[in-house]
Amino acid sequence: MVIQVNVRFLGVFQRLCGKKQFQLELEEPATVKQAITKLTETFSDEFKQVLVDSQLNDPRPNALILVGGKEINALQGLETEIKDTEELVLIPMVHGG
Repeated sequence: MVIQVNVRFLGVFQRLCGKKQFQLELEEPATVKQAITKLTETFSDEFKQVLVDSQLNDPRPNALILVGGKEINALQGLETEIKDTEELVLIPMVHGG
C-alpha cells in the first residue's frame, strides 16, 4: 500500500528544495531512512550534500528529524516507522566553528 507523508522543510533545506512542504509517496511499511533516500533522489545533489553526512552516510549530524512531532533519536532512529498522513520535519543543525 502507498502512503502519503507530508514533509516540512525549514531553513536551508527549504531554500534548496524551493518548497516549504512536499507530499512524499512511500510504500508501506515506510521508515525515515526510506523517506530520506527518496528525498535525496527527488531533489538536487546540493540538497543531498547538505542533508546527508558523506562520511557517515547519515542525515542525523546535519538535521534534526521529527516524525509526528517527536525527534527520531527518541524513537527508533532512521528505522522509525512513518504512518500514512504523518508529518516528517527536517530542521537544519547549525554548526559553528
